[in-house]
Amino acid sequence: MSEDRPAPPLPLLDDETRPFWESGRNGTLSFAACNGCGALLHPPQPVCRYCRSRDIGRREVEANGVVVGVTINHHPWDPRFPPPYILANVAVAADPRVRVLTNLVDVDADEVRVGMRVKARFEHVDDVWIPYFTSSGEPDAPLPGDETPPADHRRWVRSVAGARKFEDDVALTGVGMSAIGRRLMRDPLSLTVDAVEQAVADAGLRLGDIDGLSTYPGSAPIGGFSEGGVSALEDALGIRPVWYNGGSETFGPAGSVIAAMLAVSAGLARHVVCFRTVWQSTFAEQMRARASGGASPYSMGSKESRIPGYHGPFGFGSAANNLALCASHHFARYGTDRETLGWIALNQRANAARNPLAIYRDPLSMDDYMEARLITTPFGLYDCDVPADASIAVVVSHVDTLKDLRSRPVMVEAVGTQLTERITWEESTITHEPHVLGPSAHLWSRTTMTAADVDVALLYDGFTFNCLSWLEGLGFCGIGEAKDFLAGGHNIALEGGVVALNPHGGQLSAGRTHGMGFVYEAVVQLRGEAGDRQRRDASVAVVSSGGLTPAGAILLRRA
Repeated sequence: MSEDRPAPPLPLLDDETRPFWESGRNGTLSFAACNGCGALLHPPQPVCRYCRSRDIGRREVEANGVVVGVTINHHPWDPRFPPPYILANVAVAADPRVRVLTNLVDVDADEVRVGMRVKARFEHVDDVWIPYFTSSGEPDAPLPGDETPPADHRRWVRSVAGARKFEDDVALTGVGMSAIGRRLMRDPLSLTVDAVEQAVADAGLRLGDIDGLSTYPGSAPIGGFSEGGVSALEDALGIRPVWYNGGSETFGPAGSVIAAMLAVSAGLARHVVCFRTVWQSTFAEQMRARASGGASPYSMGSKESRIPGYHGPFGFGSAANNLALCASHHFARYGTDRETLGWIALNQRANAARNPLAIYRDPLSMDDYMEARLITTPFGLYDCDVPADASIAVVVSHVDTLKDLRSRPVMVEAVGTQLTERITWEESTITHEPHVLGPSAHLWSRTTMTAADVDVALLYDGFTFNCLSWLEGLGFCGIGEAKDFLAGGHNIALEGGVVALNPHGGQLSAGRTHGMGFVYEAVVQLRGEAGDRQRRDASVAVVSSGGLTPAGAILLRRA
């Protein structure tokens, strides 16, 4: 290790991870391996995902491969990783289905690229051998593909078993939003109560009519990520739900909304309030105020910590890094560039200027976008969403109750929920945001509508590339065609576009609400209540939710 480089956090060793981190003493990489079909398995599993054999052993292979994703990180996520540094995803030559996260070393930043052949250079630190990679000096390799090509995920889609769809039983009847802003410094449960009371009133109901609660991610241990979940809200409002739901293993808030739809369709509840609260902006401010010795609130662990898994020593500080790896591959394979992403950022800001609740409303030019400080290539400041404090609530009701409500319901046409891709980020889709392509294909299997019928697209934009992935996955343009589709921003414009993309400004400008803001905006648009940002005659909207993994989509229509 060089003297001027801080010691990285080391991996936690256990029975599964130890062989990987110790194999470098032999100059090799060690992976679990199927003794049936020969596949390498990473991370290790007790069964082969390819042939389902339970006969699993281990195999050491040559420590070389090809770069399938690369990003130069410029943001100081952790004081032990002073930027800039190069992060990469390397497909192992012995079985390109296996990828390992790493740093590229001893190579100039302007020379790193997708397709570069690399070899490991192990660094021995304490009881581990860290596999950094450097150029092998060989000609670039053909780009390896994914297990399922991007346009082929429909082959995994499971069709509806019968003629009945649960979507026909439900409607969205009320929406509510608390104050939204940067560092509101308010108790998050109070934000939740504000949003829920508004949504219930908007539906023409009373709190006593609510017999279900659904949220994401529930009582999450991550600071700023939750108000306390169902338990906290039930205790605060005295609601006595016959059904409730809260957990993190779903695709964000829209997953909690679909769970509520299923409960209502099954007869477990009549009116379910779904809610999502974030206060990450305030939490970050509180952590800065409490920090001592210049510690970063984004630190990936204390200096004494060991990090589970396979990413700890390399400086992956944010989902931005992981998604940037996918963006780099899309750029290399399809000719996409930063300007392509810029048109998404400019569109969101132009729409936000019409939204009085948006956090950032000042004009944004392509020069502003291009000249902004880099976060992790190809992402700059305006490719990343805006941390915010807010709560948003949505009421899901049974269609048999609509005659008793004074609200204007929005009907549910279809949902897309199927997983067709690997869950682990680095092992999943390399061309798009993982878990976009499967849910997109599933959505269109549950309706006779197509992307051509959609007026408003509320597409998750934690980063610009999320949005690009959904545009291609849902079929607004073909796979790899986003560069031409987005050029000039005309096709996604509020007025005159093929589809109006995120009329409220999305998370890039209106503020990060982790997906529920898109559901809120879809309802407002289909009711025709969006004011200056209204898409004329909007009758069909698609909402996507989830960043990286997992994800899903909902197709809504005007009643």
